[in-house]
Formats: sequence, C-alpha cells, structure tokens
Amino acid sequence: MNFIDTHSHLYSEEFASDIDQVLLRAKESKVNKILLPNIDLLSIGPMLSLCKGREGFLFPMLGLHPTSVGSDFEHQLNIIESYLDKVNICAIGEIGIDLYWDKTFIKEQKIAFEKQILWSIERNLPMAIHIRKGFDQAFEVFNKVKHNLKTNDNPFKGVFHCFSGDLNQANKVIQMGFKLGIGGVVSFQNAKLAEIVREVELKDILLETDAPYLAPTPYRGKRNESSYIPFIAQKIAQIKAIDIEEVALITTNTAQEVFSLQ
Repeated sequence: MNFIDTHSHLYSEEFASDIDQVLLRAKESKVNKILLPNIDLLSIGPMLSLCKGREGFLFPMLGLHPTSVGSDFEHQLNIIESYLDKVNICAIGEIGIDLYWDKTFIKEQKIAFEKQILWSIERNLPMAIHIRKGFDQAFEVFNKVKHNLKTNDNPFKGVFHCFSGDLNQANKVIQMGFKLGIGGVVSFQNAKLAEIVREVELKDILLETDAPYLAPTPYRGKRNESSYIPFIAQKIAQIKAIDIEEVALITTNTAQEVFSLQ
C-alpha cells in the first residue's frame, strides 16, 4: 500500500529545523511521492533546493499563487516562465483565483490565471489550481480560454486542490477534466466536504495535505505534514464504506496518471 501527497509545501520555513525527519516519517507512512507547488519568486529557490537529490520522491511545480498576484505580477510571471524550459516540473501550480481576503487585484488575478492555463496547455502539463471564493471567476477564465482555442476537445487537466466548492461545482470541475484534491478538511467535524466525497467517484479524488496547513484530525490545529496522508485516506474510506487499501490504490494510480509520475 502506497500513497502520494499531491500538494505539500515542505520547503517552507515551518520545516527548516526537521525536514529530514519529516521526509523520513512520510516514507514510513507509505507516502512514496510528494508534489510541491510553488507560490512566488521567493519560493522557487527553497523548493528546488529541497528537491535536489530527491528525484523520484519530491516533484516540483512552477506557478504564481493568486494571493501573490500584485501590481508586479507580469514581472513575476516572466521570471517564472523563464524557468519552465530549464526545470523538470510535474505541473503548473499553484495557480488560480482567491477572493477570500482581498479583491484588490481581481483583474490581475484573472489575467495571470489565464496566462498560466495557457502554459499548461502549450506544454501539456497538468495544473494545480487554488480557488477560494472565486469559482465563478475561474469558470469565466476557463470558458474564455476554450473559446479562444476554438476547439471542441477538452484542453484542461489537473486538480482543484483543497476543493472548497459545492457538489454542483465539484461535478462541473470533474466534467472539465479535473480531479478534486481532498485533504485534512474532510476529517473535520460537520465538514460539508464529506458529503461531496460520498457523492463523487473515488477515481476523481486525489489525496493531499497542503502541509503545513490544515492538518487532519487528530492533529487539527498543529503543523501538517505528508505523513498524515493515511489519516485522510482512512476518513475517505470510512465515508465511502470501503477499505483504505482501495483508497490508496485508486488515488495513487490517478495521481500517477494525472501528473505523469514514474
């Protein structure tokens, strides 16, 4: 039984003092692959440094997080794009729309999101997408991209990480060709996410931690880490009344397919 953590920020400062132990605990918990989304220009160096020498275990992405989009977003995108053909990455991410805290740069977020979607299509790479209070705006951008491409084929693939929408939005995301990233929130008491997990097919779910954030029960409120993936898998197994081994097998196969992992 093996797992893949499809979204984890293990390069962040929260892990500076014990990253070797964190990675060892992940392996001991049967998490044999961890995907690392980028945030901004400052996170590229630490992320790539952590991945160096750990190929086949740690897999980097490149992208500009929506909350990092500001007045200088074009400058940041140009520099990030310059890395795309120099670094072996598994996805464009994390990218998207976030209107939870601040709507100041909504126009810029949409422009940045569209450009990075095109990176994904041009390079045949999946996307790791962050949407918070921005599903309508995100769907608007996707529709614009597809219209401009003038194709009936589905050009999109990847995952809506830390999925926070409703069931209708979940079904729409899946119909567009994406998977749902399910993390520790599913284990929280009275979590609406559990109902969505119950309704969608297991093949449309990917496991993630979003470490160091959103640790699952029984670690809620503490630093999250990749070794907690089995707690998330166990909760999904409980919701769907299946064995954890089935959750591990299906979600791992799906992650390998979506992200072209060896």
